[in-house]
Amino acid sequence: MRPSSPPPVRGELRVEASATVTSKGRVTIPRTVRDQLAIQAGDRITFRVEGQRVVLTRTPELLSLASSIPVPTHTRGATWAEVCRQTRVRRASRA
Repeated sequence: MRPSSPPPVRGELRVEASATVTSKGRVTIPRTVRDQLAIQAGDRITFRVEGQRVVLTRTPELLSLASSIPVPTHTRGATWAEVCRQTRVRRASRA
């Protein structure tokens, strides 16, 4: 594995590294890539195929996204079942 760093694009650091696929289809993510994406043991990752390319991303934990979505005041503190019920009632009244 010989990592190399292409020039930055739009202010982002780009890291390029190669790895070998084993007979079982396993690949070790090079340290430079793990460091750039802050991937640690036990993290989940996502592979997305785009044409002839594969994009690897760290899958965010659901709880880390909790504060990134505003919660309407009328649903704060409500159970999930109650939120679903309120949503169905609102949608039915629009029809």
